[in-house]
Amino acid sequence: MTTLLPPSEALAHLATYKQADGLSLKQLMDSNQHGGLTYNDFLVLPGHIDFPANEVILESKITKKITLKSPLLSSPMDTVTETEMAIAMALLGGLGVIHHNMSASLQASMVRAVKKFENGFITDPVVLSPTNTCADVWAIKEKFGFCGIPITDNGKLGGKLIGIVTGRDVQFRPSSALLSTVMTSESDLVVAPAGVTLEQANAILRDSKKGKLPLVDDKGCLVALLARSDLLKNKDYPLASKKPESKQLLCAAAIGTRNPDRDRLRLLVDAGLDIVVLDSSQGNSTFQIDMIKWIKKEFPTLEVIAGNVVTREQAAQLIVAGADGLRVGMGSGSICITQEVTAVGRPQGTAVHAVSEFARKFGVPVIADGGISNVGHIAKALALGASTVMMGGLLAGTTESPGEFFYNEGKRLKKYRGMGSIDAMDAGTKDSALTTSKEDIDNAATSRYFSEGDSVRVAQGVAGAVADKGSLRKFVPYLIAGLQHSLQDMGVRSVREMQELAFDGRLRYELRTASAQVEGNVHGLHSYEKRLFSS
Repeated sequence: MTTLLPPSEALAHLATYKQADGLSLKQLMDSNQHGGLTYNDFLVLPGHIDFPANEVILESKITKKITLKSPLLSSPMDTVTETEMAIAMALLGGLGVIHHNMSASLQASMVRAVKKFENGFITDPVVLSPTNTCADVWAIKEKFGFCGIPITDNGKLGGKLIGIVTGRDVQFRPSSALLSTVMTSESDLVVAPAGVTLEQANAILRDSKKGKLPLVDDKGCLVALLARSDLLKNKDYPLASKKPESKQLLCAAAIGTRNPDRDRLRLLVDAGLDIVVLDSSQGNSTFQIDMIKWIKKEFPTLEVIAGNVVTREQAAQLIVAGADGLRVGMGSGSICITQEVTAVGRPQGTAVHAVSEFARKFGVPVIADGGISNVGHIAKALALGASTVMMGGLLAGTTESPGEFFYNEGKRLKKYRGMGSIDAMDAGTKDSALTTSKEDIDNAATSRYFSEGDSVRVAQGVAGAVADKGSLRKFVPYLIAGLQHSLQDMGVRSVREMQELAFDGRLRYELRTASAQVEGNVHGLHSYEKRLFSS
């Protein structure tokens, strides 16, 4: 008969085992033994919980210099990220990457709209003169989405402040009316002196009950502006991704690696771009390496995310060239058929780990791009070493994604397509101002797959539809809360702690057989309803 040990000795007996339960990250990702793995092929083993889920910190770097409060990015696809998506993602602590399957001027206008959406001190406000008309105000409203505009004697920043005009001032007024006849005059304004702190200025604005607070120097000349709407956004969106100096929302945009993209980037930088993403299905190319070097020379303060890559060898080339971040994934997206068509790529889990393990030695963050279908996949990507994840299909059905909803067999759907699909290639633009030859056609879908000059276009993606997911403002908080619960179950308080434990072997994993995957999902029911969250 087996002699039972006293319960008080359980921990001491546990210490006699030669290794911890499960597998280390290094053991799990041994390709020689297990082959290539993706997210469904493994689980993270639970740890010890001694803290609430809402205390889990999800901060993580997207580039060497920029950290996000939420490790979530939207993909630069023309059915995923334009202005609305980029604004919403930034407000919720993540980042939207505006696609480039459009004219350079239109993409720049989207970047500008994101940067103008929220500010601390607005150091370059739109300014008009008393001789401008109501029509000018409505034009600014149409272009930028606001119409609270300071009026100076010369219509420029630095001119003497003589009034301000708002939407109410021009309402029901003829378009030809001069602003001098409708504006609120300087004597009725509340102003703050130049040099006031943002906290002090916010207090003045809050107490004044005004919509705008002009900042003036000792001569009464306009030097900056503060908006009440931005004060409200600070309160409603505490995780918002902002540039520390200006308090504007962070904005990223994608470009290709061809000659027209250099002119495109100049327009984007002029619009206020913070991060550029070099968009290529296979990032280890002469085109991309040359582009990184050129960007670092022309715009040394601009952060550059390079890719896509799936091997250490690819990553090394781009790190040497100067990449500030790497995008990992090739053929793993739900609408991508690159692996099927070209027989090139890598299972996403193995790719994320291999590149992350290498890049972290040089302080270069990694973005897991593709294959993210649920909250668990986000947690697994981070547990493999990714700093952030990039999502396409998971966000494509939200209200903020481009396109209109439609119904099919009673279901509310939205179009979603891969950038390698024929649909996306057909939607690309040829901007004559930026195009000099057939090889320089300004089309994101063809340039991404190096197929600009092909007489026969070979698709590497498909077009389809995804179900309505509602507003991003409800869906992303669900992703954040789910991710916090995931890390809580692992027994870690932050993404940083999780990755430290992962790479030193203390975070443990387990492989899943096909039967285990069935067991881990809903099974054995006649019917069921799957509601992901409630709010």
